[in-house]
Amino acid sequence: MSTEHEPQALPLAGLRIIEVSSFVAAPLAGMTLGSLGAEVIRVDPIGGAADYHRWPITEGGESIYWANLNQGKRSLAANFRDPEATALIRDLILEAGIVVTNAAGRDWLDYDRLAQSRPDLIHVQVLGRADGRGALDYTVNAAMGFPLVTGPTALGTPVNHVLPAWDVACGLYAALSVTAAVHRRATTGEGARIVLPLEDVALATIGHLGYLAEVQLGGPERPRVGNFVYGTYGSDFRTADGETIMVVAVTPRHFRDLAEVTGTADAIAALETALGVDFRDDGDRFRHRDVLSGLFSIWFRDRTIDQVEKELSATAVVYERYRTFAQIAVDPRVTDNPMFQQVDQPRIGSYLAPTTPMSIDGRYPVARPAPANGDDTASVLSDCLGLSESTIAELEARGAIRVSTPDTAKKP
Repeated sequence: MSTEHEPQALPLAGLRIIEVSSFVAAPLAGMTLGSLGAEVIRVDPIGGAADYHRWPITEGGESIYWANLNQGKRSLAANFRDPEATALIRDLILEAGIVVTNAAGRDWLDYDRLAQSRPDLIHVQVLGRADGRGALDYTVNAAMGFPLVTGPTALGTPVNHVLPAWDVACGLYAALSVTAAVHRRATTGEGARIVLPLEDVALATIGHLGYLAEVQLGGPERPRVGNFVYGTYGSDFRTADGETIMVVAVTPRHFRDLAEVTGTADAIAALETALGVDFRDDGDRFRHRDVLSGLFSIWFRDRTIDQVEKELSATAVVYERYRTFAQIAVDPRVTDNPMFQQVDQPRIGSYLAPTTPMSIDGRYPVARPAPANGDDTASVLSDCLGLSESTIAELEARGAIRVSTPDTAKKP
């Protein structure tokens, strides 16, 4: 039995979505919807949007980043300053009935104008801030408090994250909003105007996790605790061969097994008596994290990483060694994972690319390469709007669109 889904067998097969976007959130939304069966047409300026050459890049200047966030989409390249070109994009949106965008201030993308022609339009607008001002993941994160509680305890400066977590969450919210709106349209015939500010995604998240209520209810500012896990027990340890492992004990059983495997159960029982605490309690484990880690660290320091993993594997303790991206790329969790499939990406090469992390009926969607800017311009205009070859050629000749050829696709 195949482990891969053909597009027509996927839940969103039959949907067509127009994506006018750049960077992470909106492209991730489109790619997620596409991997679930939707046909996603990404519309970009001729030569590509601002993310078309974003790092990491190949030696030839092709963006690995862009290719992996735009797998399986079709690409239409148009001159956004040409009225005839923007009229074509508008027609594509009205024909598809769904648009996802993070581009603002363009009349031909305005919901009210589009909805006059198609009232059941589903229009998802990703913004930086709710008031329309710009924001990026990195600036949003600076305002959310996390950089001031990340890093070593004695550090007095903020530590930015590397993962664009708010962009990722925003992209998945955007994809979810499309599926919800499609369901409503199918049952009521109504369209939807969805506005999704990146900053509000972050604010909602820190609210859901209790960070805001904690201080609103009179609690203290969250401390910087290094690699400890706030409110329970978790810490990193160095092994005899210089590796580092993260160990987390969030339940009494986890902690009991950790004490037993490290041979510290008697010492910990004595410590409980001396301190008048109960280490079955999350708070007590967290408050006395330094002395507990001091006891455990001896056991880790006397063993190699392989020995540590072998002994911990027989317990309920949750653990993982720290790995580099290069190590992960050749790990069986990638190389033997059906979520990853070999993709021959034009202009870049062949590599294992992920589809979605969810299997559907035991199978994963087929991983497909990303197009170059304008690869599908002619076929999209023909398939979706019925334009003739001569009309398409005339539009290209006057610079309204760009139709890729093997030569032009190499150098957008």
